[in-house]
Amino acid sequence: MLLGEHSYTLGEIEHGYTNRTLHIDIGARAVTEKPVTQPMKDTFIGGKGFDLWLMWNSIPAKCAWDDARNEVVIASGPMGGTPIYPGSGKSIVTSISPTTGSVIDSNVGGHFGPFLKFSGFDALELQGKSDVPLLILIDGDEGKISFFDGSDLPADAYTMAEQLHHRFAPERLQSVSVVNAGPGAKHSLMGCLNFSFWDRGRKAMRYKQAGRGGIGTVFEDKNIRAVVAKFSKPPRLELNNPADIEQVKNAGKSHSGEIKDLDGKQNEMNRLGTTHLVPIMVDYDLLPCNNFRYGNDPRAEGLGPEVYRKKFHKGFDGCWIGCTMACAHCVQNFVLKSGPMKGQAVWVDGPEYETIAGCGSNNGIYDPDHVLEANFYCDAYGVDTISYGTGMAFAMECFEAGQITVEHTGGLELNFGNSDAALEVLHQLARGEGFGAIFGQGIRKMKAHFADNWGADRAFLDDIGMESKGLEYSEYMTKESLAQQGGYGLALKGPQHDEAWLIFLDMVHNFMPTFEQKAEALHWFPMWRTWFGLNGLCKLPWNDVVPPDNKTNFNYNDLRWMAIEGERYAKADPNWNDPAKVNKHLSWYAEYFSGTTGRQSSPKDLIAMSEKVYNFQRIFNLRQGYGLREHDAIPYRSVGPVTAWEYESRAERYDGQLVETWGLDPAGKTTEEKMAMLRIVREDAYEGLKDAVYARRGWTNDGVPTVAKVQELGIDFPEVLELIGPHQE
Repeated sequence: MLLGEHSYTLGEIEHGYTNRTLHIDIGARAVTEKPVTQPMKDTFIGGKGFDLWLMWNSIPAKCAWDDARNEVVIASGPMGGTPIYPGSGKSIVTSISPTTGSVIDSNVGGHFGPFLKFSGFDALELQGKSDVPLLILIDGDEGKISFFDGSDLPADAYTMAEQLHHRFAPERLQSVSVVNAGPGAKHSLMGCLNFSFWDRGRKAMRYKQAGRGGIGTVFEDKNIRAVVAKFSKPPRLELNNPADIEQVKNAGKSHSGEIKDLDGKQNEMNRLGTTHLVPIMVDYDLLPCNNFRYGNDPRAEGLGPEVYRKKFHKGFDGCWIGCTMACAHCVQNFVLKSGPMKGQAVWVDGPEYETIAGCGSNNGIYDPDHVLEANFYCDAYGVDTISYGTGMAFAMECFEAGQITVEHTGGLELNFGNSDAALEVLHQLARGEGFGAIFGQGIRKMKAHFADNWGADRAFLDDIGMESKGLEYSEYMTKESLAQQGGYGLALKGPQHDEAWLIFLDMVHNFMPTFEQKAEALHWFPMWRTWFGLNGLCKLPWNDVVPPDNKTNFNYNDLRWMAIEGERYAKADPNWNDPAKVNKHLSWYAEYFSGTTGRQSSPKDLIAMSEKVYNFQRIFNLRQGYGLREHDAIPYRSVGPVTAWEYESRAERYDGQLVETWGLDPAGKTTEEKMAMLRIVREDAYEGLKDAVYARRGWTNDGVPTVAKVQELGIDFPEVLELIGPHQE
């Protein structure tokens, strides 16, 4: 049933921008267009920057996630929708998170972000709550926004999206993209959003997920069933109207050509996706096993790339047009063994490394088919696979440690390795029933429930519960990498690796032995990785394929910006020219941005853009009641061994560190005494790292940007100065 319509004037994109955003009041079904000003572009660039600025001006301070005034904001970016540059089809979604209470953002593939922009809008704000299940269509062909009663739509995300593609574009299925969640998002706090695209080669629906922090839960709480963007013209570079089309073409040709030449010789992303990480993580003791206790297991080969090479359906797998990385793999005709669709043969999108590690090794499960089943149902239910997998690992350790029992789990034996029980919890979660309903609240609330209602040891739960800021950890071991402990603990939204993935640089190569060098890396890498989310880009083409001379032969003096910045970087970090930055690619991205927007920029300028938005997001956290030193705490399992068997499994390593690193004598000490000694020095080291990182970022010792820093960055708005003023030292 049609509930209302709004017509708008179609416009041209100018240098990557439509110069307007779309606000929809869900309750009133009212539409407002907002202008995008030049200062907004200069300061916030696009993508996540636009999301944050729109939310800042639309929601109150300390807004609760389920307040009708909370928003789900979706944007692409000035380079989003470019069909000739790899990784240019991203959407960035933000909201106030149900699990953290603060700003959450997620970078997701699929076609919605580009289609939204081609339909006339740089960003979409969804605010309010609907009194009926609401379906929204943004029709970029007709210049029309329509509201429908979505009560008759299927519950699961996959079936719903397929129906909507056929409903709104039966003759050209690839011209529609659907955003939806599912029953798991409705009944838990770890809901994700699915973003669809039509795979023309396979004639099948495909999906990518905005997974972290419960954005899908907010979407369901607003009673939105789906948002559909329709745009029928074939995407072309000219649609984005770049300032210098030849400059964009040249940068895109260079980067795409390199990926074509080198991917097959390096990580095989277009054949294996991120599954190639599994054996690497095992080799370096970094694969989380049994709730991050251990970093490898001899059974991990059963989850490795050669297993999935045989399972993945052959064919092109880019989640956006023209992406030569093509890493979005899928499995055809997988027969489900449990749940409401038992016996059905389905397509499974993935799995990615995070799902393999989270739902596999971290749960003590080494069955690749279990991972595929969990992957499918999480997507269909609208549940984040990382939070589900890490949460399940926590619940399993609690069960094995006697902190919870079968009386609490409804008879489920939640031992590590019990794949049937793990799947049953997922199905219960989707129904909002039994132990699954408790589990679906996430680790932070599980800890409180287990302790307050079932008498569990809260101190032990805090040590092993792998969450920070309320967000479950993504799937990397950090015990031997202080820098990566900071990469997780200091991340603005919580422990997600998309800000800083520094394990190899820190632990394997020891490129950053001092606090100052770690702090430099924890400044540079989060700033740079933030930039992708401002522009509608994927970060994988940046560093998952690298030039063959990246480590040895790159002449850094050839870059214009290094002539100015080189001395400062060298003083701050002797390894400023480390190959992890892939400086050749930085120069291509600078050319790409300059050619698109007409804003001539160097790699140094790209970092400066991100620094503005990064600091603004930290201040947004402060406005939500967070964003201080105390909120950058991490569980001790992330820092060191919690239990005696963890210590004893690596006793030689830990004993050696006590002597060689800390000058302590473990001789004659019990395991518990040695663990206590190690804990003191490792926790002190993390606090020292905070000091160094805050100083490098221009923050107070309590983690708040200084007045001088916000003035330097040009984000010294009156409300910002008022907010940070009481926190200045």
